[in-house]
Amino acid sequence: MHPQIQQRVDGLNAMRARTHLATAEFYAMIGKEPPAQKIRYQVVAKGVSAYHVVEIETGKVRGFRFNWKDAVNFAQVLEARADGVKVTLSQAVLQ
Repeated sequence: MHPQIQQRVDGLNAMRARTHLATAEFYAMIGKEPPAQKIRYQVVAKGVSAYHVVEIETGKVRGFRFNWKDAVNFAQVLEARADGVKVTLSQAVLQ
């Protein structure tokens, strides 16, 4: 990735983390629990041993797997990436 693009991505991830911290602090000030984060990705069965990973907000298929466990792991990786956590997939998961 180009260094300037990487700097931009890192800056946006840092700002996203700060917004989550600030939100938690504001809820702590008023003595309420922050709302639970909604799930972004859902695993949907599309046949015998075929599963789509669907982005709930847009309805777009973000990937597919032929094993339920692999599909769930992929959905969790997408969730982590959306939260700004760097996650790498092993070669076995990519296939």
